[in-house]
Amino acid sequence: MEKQTDLIPFKSEQIRKILYKDEWYFSVVDIIGVLTDSAIPRNYWSDLKRREKQLHEVCVQLKLPAADSKNYKTDCANTEGVLRIIMSVPSPKAEPMKLWLAQVGKERIAETGDPEISVHRLTELYKAKGYDDVWIGNRLKTIGIRKELTDEWKARGVKEGQEYAILTAEIAQQTFGLTPSEHAKLKGLDKQNLRDHMNNLELVLTAFGEEVTRRMAIKDDAQGFAENHEAAIKGGIIAGQARLNVEAQLGEKVVSAENFLGLAEKNDSLE
Repeated sequence: MEKQTDLIPFKSEQIRKILYKDEWYFSVVDIIGVLTDSAIPRNYWSDLKRREKQLHEVCVQLKLPAADSKNYKTDCANTEGVLRIIMSVPSPKAEPMKLWLAQVGKERIAETGDPEISVHRLTELYKAKGYDDVWIGNRLKTIGIRKELTDEWKARGVKEGQEYAILTAEIAQQTFGLTPSEHAKLKGLDKQNLRDHMNNLELVLTAFGEEVTRRMAIKDDAQGFAENHEAAIKGGIIAGQARLNVEAQLGEKVVSAENFLGLAEKNDSLE
């Protein structure tokens, strides 16, 4: 099984990568080291960022293992960001990297035409993080149901962004008695995806609340934000009642402070 942080071999060099928000992010300093003859790639990258300030937009700081085996925050970029950086580096060594990125892009286009490829890729990503098959199946269901709900909202005149966020928070509030931000805080999360840290019951009830909301919107022919907000309240209340029934039967709370932070590392230590 591939670890959460891994290396991409590139000729005699290695580029560190890490899973972040369900896609690979790559160490920018490592890429600069491959593309240039700089003795200190970190300095080269700092100078490049000063010259081309827009490159700041393509990077996020993520912790990667260094030579001393400790993890340090370093600039990382996804495939699109890496391509922008490569285009800014005047080096003949950039051509092989461009070919590699073109292959990655080809794979993404294939996923667009065949959703099964995308599902397979996402499944492999979650397996690389250390999730079990049952959890992965439930997580994929929430993604599919969420997509159907947002498509319905869009068709019914709900605006993407803030209005989606408000409706989502309303469903969650009615379902769990917590807003998504409160739920994330309970689990000790910072910027991580809340749903990637839900247990199976939390995932199932999340999907249930959103599916009922979608069906309520269709039943009531909800149009615009206000009417879809009413549908979201109804859907969340029904899911909330289901949660209370489950808790009464099991004698335990569904909402948990447990998370999957460091899951891959825990699995590695067990192995």
